[in-house]
This record gives sequence, structure tokens and C-alpha cells, in this order.
Amino acid sequence: MVNNIGSQNSIVNQFMAELRDSSIQKDSMRFRRNLERIGEIFAYEISKQLEYKLTEVQTPLGVAQVPQLVAQPVIASILRAGLPMHHGFLNVFDKAENAFITACRKYEKDGCTFHISFDNISGPSTDGKTLILVDPMQASGASMVLAYQALLKKGTPVHTHIVSLISSREGLDYLQRNVANHPVTIWTAAIDDELTAKSYIVPGLGDAGDLCFGEKE
Repeated sequence: MVNNIGSQNSIVNQFMAELRDSSIQKDSMRFRRNLERIGEIFAYEISKQLEYKLTEVQTPLGVAQVPQLVAQPVIASILRAGLPMHHGFLNVFDKAENAFITACRKYEKDGCTFHISFDNISGPSTDGKTLILVDPMQASGASMVLAYQALLKKGTPVHTHIVSLISSREGLDYLQRNVANHPVTIWTAAIDDELTAKSYIVPGLGDAGDLCFGEKE
């Protein structure tokens, strides 16, 4: 299942417009904050699909019956671009466990062909838990699939929510083919049609990591 939260009119579209706008992008603090805010909205939408139990809460005047989460999710993000959205999720799921994946593209001599290199995964067991895997841009889909497969080595989640701000249609198709036999829900806020030879999404928004934290060597 693919849930595109940008397909209906909401404040998400305002945040998306600012993230894509090349003049507003010059304000890196605003760029990070918009990623964080959309992360919070994704978290709220995903929270509707989690399991709750009715509990009693003592108020100053009596006892209230309130549904509360049965278990907190594990939030995993791919460094470094995933950090602001991760923080948005953590603002909502403030008791969640956390996992971080370091990954980068390693280009061949032709400047176009590349492979994804994973250096480290730091996080708890995912066995029997709800996993939320976050990365702002889903271009070819390869890094998301590799990250998901790597996290499965830490246990089998009961369900996984894979979240991207902007997805290419090609990347979504690749992701769906590779997780078809797993309990996975895919979330995005926009689907763009074009992918360049270097796997950059068009119109996209550019390099999310650079826009958040500055250019890297």
C-alpha cells in the first residue's frame, strides 16, 4: 500500500512548496524545520494504524478512560538527510526507540553508475516491533531496500512503515517489488515522474542533506 499524504489539500502542501522553492531553500534552518514538521504529520497519520488499549487515567476530578499505545515503534533513519524528519517523528513518538544507518553513494569512474555503501547500523532489536524507516528522498529505491534488508538482520518487525518526503515513480515501483512479500506500508508526500542518470529526482528539490547541513566533499 502507498499512502500519498500530499495528494489531498492540506498544510503539508504549503510545507512542500517551501521545501521545493530554490529561494526559500537558502534558509537552511527553515528547510530543516519544514522537514521536521512534515515528519510530525507523517507520525500522526501512522499513529492511527498502531495498536491501542484502553487505560484508566486519574484526573483531579475522577477517572478517564483513555486509549494509549500498546508499544512504541522503532524509528530508523538514513544519515544524514533523514535527521530532521527523524526528529519530527520523535516529537510525536517521544518514547520510541531509535536506529541510525550511515550510508552513501559510491560513484564509478563514469560519474553516473554507483552503488550504495553502508558503514554502520546503530539501534535496538526490531523483532516483533513496529518499524518506521525514514529517508526524505526515494530516488531509485535501492538505498531504502538495502536499509530495510539490513534492519531485518536485527529482527523481524510486526509491521514496517517506509516514509519518504518525495518519491520517484521508478523508485516506488522498485520498492514495491522488493517488499511485496513483507508487511510494509509505504508513505510519501509527493510522487515525481522523472529520474536523472545520476538518480536525482526531477523536479525534486535538490540534495536534501546539503540543504539541511551544507555541502559535503
